[in-house]
Amino acid sequence: MTLSASPTAAGLASVVIYSGGMDSYTVLHRALREGHEVHALSFDYGQRHARELEVAARVCHELGVPHQVVDIRAIHGLIDNSALTDADRALPEGEYGEENLAATVVPNRNMILLSLAIAKAVNIGAGRVAYGAHGGDHVLYPDCRPAFVEAMNTVAGIANFEAVEIHTPYLHASKAEILADGLAMGLDYADTWTCYRGDELACGRCGSCRERLAAFATNGVDDPLPYAAPGRVTP
Repeated sequence: MTLSASPTAAGLASVVIYSGGMDSYTVLHRALREGHEVHALSFDYGQRHARELEVAARVCHELGVPHQVVDIRAIHGLIDNSALTDADRALPEGEYGEENLAATVVPNRNMILLSLAIAKAVNIGAGRVAYGAHGGDHVLYPDCRPAFVEAMNTVAGIANFEAVEIHTPYLHASKAEILADGLAMGLDYADTWTCYRGDELACGRCGSCRERLAAFATNGVDDPLPYAAPGRVTP
């Protein structure tokens, strides 16, 4: 299913939480297509896959989009109980599932990032903050579920003198549907990074890689990223 962009007023400023991954890459381009003045915001929180930040910086430079990387590594000791932030922990491999979910949850991550992005939005007079929560994350991550987004929208509407909207255009879409929308926009997903390991090549084995590969398989398209392990799965 291809998701069409909704019309919006040209020139409306938006802050996009941009990790450098597939979902936020698509959200970023969708906001640009809708005529928004986009301010991309990335976060260095000590994630093992910090290579995504290099990808995000390169894409924003090529697009001419203002991009700020916020260094919040000082809070690393508060959120290091995760395989994504503790290099001594083994990253689970294989398909996502509840049995290997706990290892990849970063405590309170989206609430922290959204809070900072809302501050950025208020500071520059932007009316909304967008991030790439999607339907495939609902079982896995509480901070990507509709109830969380609804609650954050309520808070963002009263926390400052200026209300800010939390915008999640793919909240009820699958990863494959997000990819289909991006492909319809002509996006090149070689300009994204998904792997949790952050090595020279994507591993092809972690849950994030497997989910990405399944999305490409569902769309009948080869993933343009090179993989250390065979980068193919069936939809």
